[in-house]
Parts: sequence; structure tokens; C-alpha cells
Amino acid sequence: MIAAKPDLNFGDLYEAVAEAFPERTAIIHGDLTYTWREMDEQANRLARRLAQAGLQPGSKVAFYLRNTPAYVLLWNACAKGRFVHANINYRYVEQELYYLLDNSDAEAVAYHAEHRDYVDRLKAKLPKVRMWLEVGDEDVPGFAVSFEAACLDGDGSPLDIKRSGDDLYFMYTGGTTGYPKAVMWPARERIAAIEMTSAKDLAGHVEQLRLDPSVPIALPAAPMMHSTGLTTMMNCLVNAGCIVIPPMRSFDPQLCLEEIAVHRVSRLAIVGDAFSLPLIEALRKGTQHLDLSSVTLISSAGAMWSDHAKRALLDYFPNATISDSLGSSEGSRLGSSITRHGQEGTTGRFEPGPFVKVFREDFTEIPFGTGEAGLLATAGALPLGYYKDPEKTAATFPTINGVRYSIAGDWVRVDEDGTMVLLGRGSNCINTGGEKVYPEEVEEALKQVPGVLDAAVVGVPDERFGQAVAALVRTQDGRQIPSDHLRLHLDTAISRYKHPRHVWVVHEEFRHDNGKVSYRTVKDMVANLLPG
Repeated sequence: MIAAKPDLNFGDLYEAVAEAFPERTAIIHGDLTYTWREMDEQANRLARRLAQAGLQPGSKVAFYLRNTPAYVLLWNACAKGRFVHANINYRYVEQELYYLLDNSDAEAVAYHAEHRDYVDRLKAKLPKVRMWLEVGDEDVPGFAVSFEAACLDGDGSPLDIKRSGDDLYFMYTGGTTGYPKAVMWPARERIAAIEMTSAKDLAGHVEQLRLDPSVPIALPAAPMMHSTGLTTMMNCLVNAGCIVIPPMRSFDPQLCLEEIAVHRVSRLAIVGDAFSLPLIEALRKGTQHLDLSSVTLISSAGAMWSDHAKRALLDYFPNATISDSLGSSEGSRLGSSITRHGQEGTTGRFEPGPFVKVFREDFTEIPFGTGEAGLLATAGALPLGYYKDPEKTAATFPTINGVRYSIAGDWVRVDEDGTMVLLGRGSNCINTGGEKVYPEEVEEALKQVPGVLDAAVVGVPDERFGQAVAALVRTQDGRQIPSDHLRLHLDTAISRYKHPRHVWVVHEEFRHDNGKVSYRTVKDMVANLLPG
């Protein structure tokens, strides 16, 4: 039976934590630190500034940000002001960026100064945006407001506002057309979904924290624009912890390890082999001077994590437990795999979550232990659905025998020992280092390159990223396309992580008679072209 969920929300929880532990450190970013009191007051000022710009409870705020204190402060401000977080991939270029800002109905956009040119070109096409907040430059353009000034100027006292467990945040995730869809999470459901607290009310939660001498110190190496990094941040803050944000534009494994040692990080959040393999390489180069004994948990979600990488990491983190979570933006606690030092394990095998079932495509249930493959589903605490997409919501969140489930499309095999083996998505989605890439989007970008007549894209195995993007293209007279020519044109259409790592010019037809790409044919052709 699914228990009732307490009417908790992030804004009230953070406010209660700040009142209880005002001098505790909340954020560390290089030489910059914030106490809980400072973070709370700056978030209050920022929330007031957004409200003064005309934002109301339920207004959307786009986070076009890297991992910096600005992300944490703005998240806190949105929770306090009842504004809706909408994550934007900071790798997006103009067309992708416009789609998300328009689709989310964003009324405020926070962006780093490095993205000013994109924002400047798009602002006239986005009349709903009331405020542009620029991070990281004192000399902001005339259309924008300094993020730092908005945090430091004005009234930092608590807001006079009644919040609710129904307050939303958006988590954009990949869609079948290549463009993301916003999963709508009520605070109450998200807090319950990953068991951020067992308390029934604010007073009970604070009392639990006072009785617990441990203080979580979390380093989200994964971007907070993705669910793994964001969930790590929000959960750590709910539990009165400290977020360590290394001062790096992109993942730097050596710096990450140094930050762990200096700040005595207890929880490290990564995304599968794309992060663990560079960490292992850095560790093997020599880390005798680094004390990594403070780490008690290394967690990952969102991508395949090989057993050999887990065990290699544990050789250097003697006190750590590895937690490999099977989940999606549409549902949490689908499955888990725990590994400790000296244990043997397997890749992609999970213990099922508490509300998990496996269904055939006709929604008949597959009993555990049969070895039959089916669609992974979970009930319990769930999002409302997808923003502005009732058809996709109905397909992903069906009601079966009177119970509402989330079925995001993962296929698993349920073995005799009760564990599940992840088989992958039934679609052609490519997961490269935790980033979702949809073939249709890359194909359309390739076909815009001068000289390319047609294109087909699939994922191929990659040791570090799990999968890499591979493309077959047809050209006029079979001419080769120089790689620098491809990159020049693709850079204006899609993010770098979506660029094909392998491109082959072919003469053979790879489409069905109805004009659709035959992905089975493409995969066979690519398999014959791959080296080795």
C-alpha cells in the first residue's frame, strides 16, 4: 500500500534549516563560501526581485547555468517564491535554446555571461521573459540585471508567503522528436520519491537533524542541469548539508579529487563510466597525497556503470559504498545496486524498487523470476506528467488496475533470484555519458550540411561514454566530407556532445520503401564499418 505523503515543500524546509543552523557552511566554491544564513538571505532577496519583475507563484524560471553557486541560490529562491525551475542544458546552441525557453513559458532567465551573445540574439523572440539575470560580469548589458546585485541588494528577511507541497519544479528530459519535454514534479512527490526525510512535518524534520551528528558534504560532479546533479543538491540541502562546487567549466577529475580531499566530502555524485573512468585514470597517476577516506557514498544514476569501474574506484575510496540507481526523470527508485570493497558484482543488474512492477506491452504483469523481458514500471510518488503534452503524459503514466504508474520505456529481464537486468530503451535513443541524443535530430542537422544528401544515426559502444554517436551519410557522387567542414556546420545546429564521433560516406540505401530509416540495416552496416 502506498502511504500518504506529508505536505512538505523545499522552500519551507530550507527556511527551517537556515533558522536552525545559520552559521553552518552551505556552499563552497573555490575560495568562496556561504553560510546557511547568507544563502537564505540572498535567496530571499532574489525571490523578491523576481516578484517585483512581475513573476507570480507558478511562473517559470529558466536556469541556463553551469554548476556554480548561482544555480543553488536561484533554486532556493524559486522554492521560496513558489517559482518553477526549468533546467536548460548549457551546451545548447541558439535553436535548441529558443525551443526550451519558448516551450517552458519562461518569465525569467538566468544565464552566464559567456552565453550573452545567444541571449542577445533571442530576446526579441521571447516576449514572455520579464527579466534576464546575467551571472558573472559586473558590466551587464542594458536588457539584463546583475545576478550578484539581485542577491545582495534589498530585503533579505523571510518572505511572507504560504507555500505548498504542490509547488512544482520542471525537469526537462529528452523527447522522441529530439526536443526535451518538461516533467512536472510537485515538491511533495519528489521529497517522498527519494525519501529525503521520514518526518511528517517541519518541526519533526529539524528535530531529526539536531539529533544526527553527521553533516552531509556533497560534491555533485554531474551537472545540476541534469536530474542526478540536481537531486544530489536538493537532497543535501534538505538535510542541512554543504554543497561543494569545484571551480571548473567542465569535469576535471584531478580537481574533483583535490576538492574531495580538502573539503572532506562525504558524498560524490557522478554519472556512470563517463565520470568514473577519468577519475580512475587520475587516481592511477598518483594520489598518495590525497586523503579520500571521508567519502562514504559514491552514487550514480542515468547511465550504465560497469562493475569493473566500480571495483576500481573502491580501491581508492576505502570507506565508500557505491550506489548505482536505476531511475529516470519520470520516476525514482526503480532499482538499486550496492557495491562495497571486495565484493563481486555485475553490470546493469538491480534490486527492484518498493513499488516496481514489470509489464508486457499489453500491460499484463510479468511475475518476477520468469526470466521474461518487459517494460519497467513504478508507482508511488510520481510527477504530474509532461508540461503541455497530455498525449505523451497518458502514454507514459498509465493507470493499470486502478494504480497510476510511470513507464518511461526501459526494458528489463526479471531473473529467478528476483533481480532485474537492464536491457535498455526500446527506442533508438543514444545515451552518451548520461546525455540523451536522439537520432532524428542529428540526422536533420547532418542533412543541412552542404554536400550531404541523406543521413542515418545510431549509437555504438564506447568504453568511456557507454555509447557514441555514429552516422552514415550519402553525398553527391559519394564524395567525402572533411571533418572540419562537418563540425563547422553542425556547431550552429546542435551541441558538441551530439556530434557524430564516427561518420562514414556510403552508397547503399538505408531507408525502407515508406521513407523511414531502417535502423536495423544501419546498425548492421555500422557494425561492419567499425574498426576491430
